[in-house]
Amino acid sequence: MDNVNNPFNPSLEAVLKKLDPEDGEQIMEYFKTHALLSREKALLQASVREQKKLLVENAKLKKDIEQLRGQLQEKQKRRTAKALLSQAPPPESVSPALTKPDTEPASPSGATAAVPTNRPPPSASSREGRDRPSRRRRGERKPRPNSDPLPLGAESLIDVSRLDLRVGRVLSIRRHPLAEAMSVQEVDVGEICPRTVVSNLGGVKDLDELQGSLGVFLCNVKASKMRGVVSQGRLLCCSASDVRVELLVPPSGSVPGDRITFLNYPGEPDRELSSKQKIWELLQPDMQVDTKGVANYKGCGFEVKGKGLCRAPSLTNCTIR
Repeated sequence: MDNVNNPFNPSLEAVLKKLDPEDGEQIMEYFKTHALLSREKALLQASVREQKKLLVENAKLKKDIEQLRGQLQEKQKRRTAKALLSQAPPPESVSPALTKPDTEPASPSGATAAVPTNRPPPSASSREGRDRPSRRRRGERKPRPNSDPLPLGAESLIDVSRLDLRVGRVLSIRRHPLAEAMSVQEVDVGEICPRTVVSNLGGVKDLDELQGSLGVFLCNVKASKMRGVVSQGRLLCCSASDVRVELLVPPSGSVPGDRITFLNYPGEPDRELSSKQKIWELLQPDMQVDTKGVANYKGCGFEVKGKGLCRAPSLTNCTIR
């Protein structure tokens, strides 16, 4: 206990008191207090790092659990369908050999009760007739290659980590030649060549004010034509109405190419978002600006690591589009 409260050697304290009898004790107390505060600060920093590490591990475990749950539900559905298919009764078939004696006309000689000797017995014919459809049915129930359950991780969850969101700088901006409400920007997102992005900024009247400003861009959407101009990305804006539109502002110190990440949703983005899955359309309703003006997805802020959070200049409680 003495070693914890007094981290210095007693001989050092005695020498200090001998050199300065008046203030030696006070100087020693100052050294002790400073050493204890430094130790508490180190413990606190270690605790904060451990807490962040636990949050990241918790998010990964949650993602793994969701993947396993989805695969388990899919497997149960397939087992149920297979069980129902196996319980269905086989279709009944009537052998032509059984129906032929009833429809045969009487012979001219009047021997109507006689049964031809070369006709197979009814029991053998009926068994043969029942066997044929059952064999066909067994052939139809052979498992197909695509009916096996998918391996772990084969189906990706749809969350915000699949979006390639980056900080970009607007190099130039002009009105779309065929749409008054749209604008065409040349933006630097940290690549060799700038990208062309077509945006709907109907609420922004003076487009020249946006030139040179930083914004948040979605960079892994499939390039598509918008009124004849190919757009290679998407500019994220926040809006309270059609006439009040603002660009999201990255934190100070951000540079073009900085990636926007989310603490609770780790992972690498897709190389290109699939247009069939409509990932952006599914994620966009959960993106909004909170009461403090911070952009977030399900309560998790848009963050540039080591620099801060993305915000709206003045709007609060509004959607991101």
